[in-house]
Amino acid sequence: MKQVSLKNELTANTYPGRGIVLGKTPNGKYAVAAYFIMGRSENSRNRVFVEDGEGIRTEAFDPAKLSDPSLIIYAPVRVLGNKTIVTNGDQTDTIYELMDKQQTFEQALRTRKFEPDEPNYTPRISGVLHVESGKFNYAMSILKSNNGNPEATDRYTFAYENPVAGEGRFIHTYKENTNPLPSFEGEPKLVEMMDDMEAFTSMLWESLNEENKVSLFVRYIDIATGTYETRIINKNQK
Repeated sequence: MKQVSLKNELTANTYPGRGIVLGKTPNGKYAVAAYFIMGRSENSRNRVFVEDGEGIRTEAFDPAKLSDPSLIIYAPVRVLGNKTIVTNGDQTDTIYELMDKQQTFEQALRTRKFEPDEPNYTPRISGVLHVESGKFNYAMSILKSNNGNPEATDRYTFAYENPVAGEGRFIHTYKENTNPLPSFEGEPKLVEMMDDMEAFTSMLWESLNEENKVSLFVRYIDIATGTYETRIINKNQK
């Protein structure tokens, strides 16, 4: 697969929706997870990321303006031992709870399907990073309708064993900004990573459409020790 510029992918699409980037830094020291949310409606834009234990959750910026919490209020990131789970919905909890019962990432997601937001039927995108004893691997998933047909669910899982330093994978919910919103197609895109966490965070945030971006989460996990650093940027500042 040909590597594409993550910056160009983001700047060329005014509404990729929600996106997950997982990968390894060029120096091989860090496992990286990034997650962003965007919004076109007032309800979707009325959100911030807040830390919640080792993970994060979404929260209404102005509770008085929260018209519908379903599909927008959830925990995008949770940590289960040496596994970091990142998703675009409440399937984070499904993965956490079923993996805690010794089920696999893929088995957990077989209990879920795309979001019931007709006519978009937004895909559920998910990722899990496993960092243990100086080793790192990750997997990604997308659950989507069959070309907008809600009667059929397409399920794809992509597993990356011994990821190559400097390489990441990027998956997002929407192919382009049209109505209805078409689902992401194909494998997660092969993108470049950065050693500098601040530079990577800034690049992601600055590349997202100014009008539609809402919040960004970035975490660098030291593969040798399992310790991590986190950055959160919210367009709405509390």
